[in-house]
Amino acid sequence: MKKVVVGMSGGVDSSVTALLLKQQGYDVIGLFMKNWEEDNASGHCHAEEDFEDVTRVCEVLDIPYYGINFAKEYKERVFNDFIKEIKLGYTPNPDILCNREIKFDCFLKKALSLGADYLATGHYCQTDGEKLQRGADPGKDQSYFLYTLKREKLPKILFPIGHLQKSEVRKIAEEHNLPVAGKKDSTGICFIGKRPFKEFLQQYITDEPGPFITPGGEQVGTHDGICFYTIGQRKGLGLGGPGEPWYVVGKRDNAVIVAQGENHPTLFSEGLIATDISWIDHEAPKRCTAKVRYRMPDAPCTIEKEGNNLIVHFDTPQRAVTPRQSIVFYDGDTCLGGAIIQEPVAAFSTCS
Repeated sequence: MKKVVVGMSGGVDSSVTALLLKQQGYDVIGLFMKNWEEDNASGHCHAEEDFEDVTRVCEVLDIPYYGINFAKEYKERVFNDFIKEIKLGYTPNPDILCNREIKFDCFLKKALSLGADYLATGHYCQTDGEKLQRGADPGKDQSYFLYTLKREKLPKILFPIGHLQKSEVRKIAEEHNLPVAGKKDSTGICFIGKRPFKEFLQQYITDEPGPFITPGGEQVGTHDGICFYTIGQRKGLGLGGPGEPWYVVGKRDNAVIVAQGENHPTLFSEGLIATDISWIDHEAPKRCTAKVRYRMPDAPCTIEKEGNNLIVHFDTPQRAVTPRQSIVFYDGDTCLGGAIIQEPVAAFSTCS
């Protein structure tokens, strides 16, 4: 009997993952990963409640379960980098780094050290052991966050719910009386949970107020610090007045550049330069599709390699291309890999 360790989060996705694998005849072990320790009493972490849910689910499924603490590794390999990037005014994606450094490195190694043949997670994506493919539910597909996976690891990884719609996953949980069937999906920063983002960052970053300026250089307000704003942001700017809503279109030194209108020209880029390239298997072809953020449709593009960088040209301009976010490439439903956006091309010239 093949042994599989399931990464149990206390949510419905990982719980149904464990259920399906047991039904398929695997020897299933539930493993809960704690990756965050509160630095002060004012914070609130749901780790204890989540582990209680893991306990209840595993008891219903009659499978063994354990907990493991990777808080030290998470802080050193994910969170410190996240804070460093934020201080520089960028908007990094810690979920992608966490998948690379923790879930599919530390956690995978731990699963294999327990004698498991596979590590399974509740991600909405699919694999045949050689390729990483989108999840069947387009609204939940998580392949964007997994582009740093390498082909050599895929034979040891299972995504049992990747072929299902989210509604089907909840229905399965309800039909088998899993205690988390109605539990809401987790949101917020990876492993830190949903909380006021600005207040959380202020524990680690000193506010440096500066001006909101237009592309023409006119000051229209004062911001609380460039780290609290990202390209394309509308809410939370505190800018009113006549005309269309204001949007963040760039940053320069300690200024946040804003313009009015959802489709202002400075929000669009014809291409981008990307670095820190990560291919799952072979390099992408010159023509493929790509997305520059999670919840957006693919866009056809042309890729050129220039030294250690990629120059990406889109067939149609893309909105809110953001430095230090990821661009992820696809060939149909197959995720080819991705890279970190260094800067937009043909966007507002003073955006950093």
